[in-house]
Amino acid sequence: MRAFLFLILFTASSFAQSGFQRFISYVNSISDVSVKSAKIDSFMLAHQSTGFPVIEGDTANFIYRGSASAVSVAGDFNGWSSSASVMNKLTSTNFFYYSRKFELNARLDYKFVTNGSNWILDPLNPRICSGGFGPNSELAMPLYVQPQEIVYNSAIPHGTIITRSITSTFTSSAFQLKIYLPPGYDSLSTKRYPSVYFQDGYEYIDLASSVNVLDNLIAAGAIEPVIGVFVKPNNRNEEYAGATRNAYKNFFVNELAPLIDALYKTAASPDRRLVLGDSYGGNISAYIVYYHPDVFGNCGIHSGAFQPNGYEVYNLFINNPALNVKFVSIWGTYESLFTNMRNFRDNLTNKGYYFKWMELPEGHSWGLWRATLDYILINIFPAVTDVNENRKEKDQSDIILQNYPNPFMASTQIRYQISGSRNQRAECRVLLKVYDVLGNEVATLADGNKLPGMYESTFPDTRTGQALSLRSGVYFISLTFDEQRITKPILLIR
Repeated sequence: MRAFLFLILFTASSFAQSGFQRFISYVNSISDVSVKSAKIDSFMLAHQSTGFPVIEGDTANFIYRGSASAVSVAGDFNGWSSSASVMNKLTSTNFFYYSRKFELNARLDYKFVTNGSNWILDPLNPRICSGGFGPNSELAMPLYVQPQEIVYNSAIPHGTIITRSITSTFTSSAFQLKIYLPPGYDSLSTKRYPSVYFQDGYEYIDLASSVNVLDNLIAAGAIEPVIGVFVKPNNRNEEYAGATRNAYKNFFVNELAPLIDALYKTAASPDRRLVLGDSYGGNISAYIVYYHPDVFGNCGIHSGAFQPNGYEVYNLFINNPALNVKFVSIWGTYESLFTNMRNFRDNLTNKGYYFKWMELPEGHSWGLWRATLDYILINIFPAVTDVNENRKEKDQSDIILQNYPNPFMASTQIRYQISGSRNQRAECRVLLKVYDVLGNEVATLADGNKLPGMYESTFPDTRTGQALSLRSGVYFISLTFDEQRITKPILLIR
């Protein structure tokens, strides 16, 4: 038997009331302009270490100090309106501010607009999120955790990038490609790899750090080694949502996929191919999957923009019988499309589709998509590890911790996989318990024999009111199993 301990954090959302408004009231009460300025100087100096915007509890206080006559905040939270969120100005100063409440795990892009037309980054905030229209300043609330999987890690093996092009007879154009071959790829080996096809492929590399994500997930044992196919569009809107969408689909299915299968060691079956994309890229990915589930059996959708052609793709799926296709999708509540994505999820779930999803307090941004690419990959191509291989080298470092999006959410998902085939009918004894910091048992999440497969448990179980009896703090999960039969356990926090 073998046991693992996991540390998780559970917190109630209670924070001290903001003192920023008290500071504003105090400065407004000062009549001496020089004293006012000095107090503001002290305030700015005091918050240099904690950063800007000044965040207190669930309130973000945006601050601008400069010679502008008027300043506003435009961002994900107001539809990028230059007039919806006007900043207040302290009388007889150059200090502007705007306060707004957000979810504690929110992450949003924004800019300042000075004098009605000058769009600038927040001069006080060094955190930037790159996007298709340039960089934006980033607001990250206290419980948002930055995605470490996007960071380059020099200590792990890295895949190889090959640049090539393909000429399509369907579109009468050439497409630029970048091919990711995983570490250890051997063209002479008999091993076959699943493949991941990226719409907006070059942006997924440049703006979502997808190569780093693949390297890090493979090195951590979170996903199988995969071959990545990054496709650069020529006329994005027309190919993904317009008049040439059908020709593009035919190119993707009849020319691109066969070429990749011929050149590289791919597993040429629909359940081993994933096509994914963002916004209109999600639209065309689902379009391809609907008409060719025999080629692409998995679809990843980042904030799918389904509105083109009278919600064509959306209606194809909800108005027709279910296909043998898996979906994983992520969207933000600060996107206008989130209600449509909820309806898409509900309709497909009711039809019996495999549909994994996350809804986060974020906007239509590469900041959201880069931080959740791992969620798509892990749910479609999770690593399957035979613990009988190199068992002496396996220890607690094999444990994979993935936070979605941070370790302070009220619901913690524990996933573990038992190796082998269900046809073998050989069971493995699993004991999964939760303890507090004093060693007191809090909950038993699993206790019994289980067949090979992937299993999930949730702590605390909010459906039963279990969370109401728990205090904020640190808890430990103990997973005990027959080490002959179980693969790496994965702790997911949503």
